[in-house]
Amino acid sequence: MNTQRSDTTVAAAPAAGWAIELEKINKRFGAVHANKDIDLRVQRGTIHGIVGENGAGKSTLMSILYGFYTADSGTIRVNGQVQEIADSRHALALGIGMVHQHFMLVDNFSVLENVVLGAEDSGFLKPSLTRARKELNRLEQEYDLEVDPDAIIEDVSVGQQQRVEILKALYRGAETLILDEPTGVLTPKEADDLFRVLETLRDQGKTVILITHKLREIMAITDNVSVMRQGQMVATVKTAETSPEQLAELMVGRRVLLRVDKSAANPGKTLLEVQNLVVADDMGITRVKDVSFAIRAGEIVGIAGVSGNGQTELLESITGMRDQKSGTVVLNGKPLALEGDDGAARARKAGLAHVPEDRQRMGLVTTFAEWENAILGYHDKPAYGSGPFLDIAAAKKAAADHVKLFDVRPANINLKSSLFSGGNQQKIVLAREMEQDPDVLVIGQPTRGVDIGAIEFIHNEIIKMRDEGKAILLVSVELDEIRSLADRILVMFDGVIVGEADPATATEGELGLMMAGINKETAPRGLGIAEQGPLP
Repeated sequence: MNTQRSDTTVAAAPAAGWAIELEKINKRFGAVHANKDIDLRVQRGTIHGIVGENGAGKSTLMSILYGFYTADSGTIRVNGQVQEIADSRHALALGIGMVHQHFMLVDNFSVLENVVLGAEDSGFLKPSLTRARKELNRLEQEYDLEVDPDAIIEDVSVGQQQRVEILKALYRGAETLILDEPTGVLTPKEADDLFRVLETLRDQGKTVILITHKLREIMAITDNVSVMRQGQMVATVKTAETSPEQLAELMVGRRVLLRVDKSAANPGKTLLEVQNLVVADDMGITRVKDVSFAIRAGEIVGIAGVSGNGQTELLESITGMRDQKSGTVVLNGKPLALEGDDGAARARKAGLAHVPEDRQRMGLVTTFAEWENAILGYHDKPAYGSGPFLDIAAAKKAAADHVKLFDVRPANINLKSSLFSGGNQQKIVLAREMEQDPDVLVIGQPTRGVDIGAIEFIHNEIIKMRDEGKAILLVSVELDEIRSLADRILVMFDGVIVGEADPATATEGELGLMMAGINKETAPRGLGIAEQGPLP
């Protein structure tokens, strides 16, 4: 499997030509050989996917192409010409743009100001903005990228922010556009909108390189796909000639189960009760409106809904990270006192573990080493020391055990957490919380940015915890994940639980209507619920 498929060895270029050619690219970071003799050809006017597990070297390779890193050896050709790309400005001058997983926008600037920033064509800002507005209008119409140029970035949706990043690249003349895990923070509808934009870009002659771990997206949107594993390129195939199962096996080096394998739940006593919870956001706007539900031992309750309908505030309130306006959270029959700055600490001590939605902002201190994050929030437990004294050896041993059990890469507990990929950062948080043996586990977006092999492992660990009698509350924007893992599904819309569904019989159409605030009983005739089949 460590050789490319036959279609990568054809010497002749396609009629449209090669937009990008990488030959024998090598890159090391100390002892880590991130890219090993990588060969890659991307046909002009196509969407080319690059898949692989976290740490496979995908982002490193694209960062070399975009000028963030310099290859130790190898050759780069852009439109047939050998280039030594010194930095991102040079890459942009060559027509290569990149949209990063974490957007690089100024929150309090307008859309127009963000597009122009760094690309002003005169010493006077007003003429630059006037010319940019005209060009932005042309780009929006040509590529179906409509966005309000005067909107402030912090006031627009994540999907709109991503459009701004794409417009930034196009405004700077990008002919080849690299997108790194572009749907990791998008709702399903926003992801669909993005794919339509990418198809339009391709149809207009642009070249798109899509880095993702989501095989369904690869199959839906790409023309060709390259697979990387452990720093090497193991295959390049035409998407129409492969399958998700084949790609998953190439990525991981073994057969991967793409569906969750679980037995029926055997619920016991109620472990978590949420009673009439009302929660406001940072602006004082009520986001959770009189929500009540219960979770029993040995079951997984999933909350489905379009992002921004109160799920984040609900999780933060239940776990003590945000004060509630009213209502009660009961754990093991005892009301939790969650108010104040130490509310989360009291929740943990009572037996409630939490994997937050935003691992970088709320799950980790990225400047800390891996071993420090591995005990974060639990550092005062007797296992890690006594009183004010920390048993560093014990903490490091626990961290090493977590790294081995959850296959965190690289397996270096002294490495700063900021230097791990997003998926490996997620594994660090999951390992820390899951290994505390909690009674209740609250998880927000468990597999966001995680590769296919790790998703299988994480799902199995969640099911294992359920089968051990834990109560699990799961929030995910991935509807397939909710349907596969949950024993009961609650649907949230505008801060309210609008319905409950059985994942064994619920249709995607029924869930989609509830996510839009329309219950099955009140849905207008002809909306197609009956035509949608049950879970496959």
